[in-house]
Amino acid sequence: MTGEQKTDRGIPFTKMSGSGNDFIFMDGMDGSLAWIEGTWARNVCRRALSVGADGLVILEKDTTYDFAWRFFNSDGSMAEMCGNAGRCAARFAFEKGITGSSMTFLTEAGPIRAEVKGNRAKVQLTPPRLIDPDLTLQVEDRSLSLFYIDTGVPHVVFEVADVDTFPLLEVGRKIRYHESFSPAGTNVNIVKFVDAHTLQVRTYERGVEDETLACGTGSMACGLMAALKKGGVSPVSIRTASGETLTVSWEGEATSWAPVYIEGRVRLVYEGFLAPDASMV
Repeated sequence: MTGEQKTDRGIPFTKMSGSGNDFIFMDGMDGSLAWIEGTWARNVCRRALSVGADGLVILEKDTTYDFAWRFFNSDGSMAEMCGNAGRCAARFAFEKGITGSSMTFLTEAGPIRAEVKGNRAKVQLTPPRLIDPDLTLQVEDRSLSLFYIDTGVPHVVFEVADVDTFPLLEVGRKIRYHESFSPAGTNVNIVKFVDAHTLQVRTYERGVEDETLACGTGSMACGLMAALKKGGVSPVSIRTASGETLTVSWEGEATSWAPVYIEGRVRLVYEGFLAPDASMV
């Protein structure tokens, strides 16, 4: 058994998916995984070479809340919050007997309340902070009208005519690294308004540095843009790139939307053990 192994077989982990966002989850409530850092997380999140995931999450003990988490993006950086990972964390904690079906856990964005019902999980995100609802940005030959908001992490949202064909990877990367959002950068969402209760969304995620099949905080950002700009009415169904639907809702009005919630299905995909080769460079 090496220093990277919790048992003779390796480190136990669970692969989970929240509407297409996939994550590696590990139980570190006993403090045994405190040694894990960004480089190691990045290595095991590599697709084809290791388990592969959009992020890695370690649940750890907290003196105030049911647990705290350390969330690593797939590039090894740490993120303040992730809505779909939060939903996965809730089901993981419940399935492992760490909490009951209702819980509050600590993230870098603040405490998150969550509830699990079967294979569905609902989380209350931190109160959104509207930064600029009418930000104009020039990206090469495109003049974009952006909705800029922090829903736990920063997001920009803009409307496109055809979500399926828009070059999100190319444009999203340029916006993510634009000097207007330096040094931290931003996540980027494109949206089509189907009706007052339905949106089609694609997201480029900072930290993953690619399009992901879903994004919880991004879905919330899109829903709140719909509320302010298009007369969207809570709850709103978000059609994600994975084909699954997330539901976002809020109780306030205008720019005072809190509390805000995101709900959807969570898949517990498989469990296994991370052998030393999983983190090899």
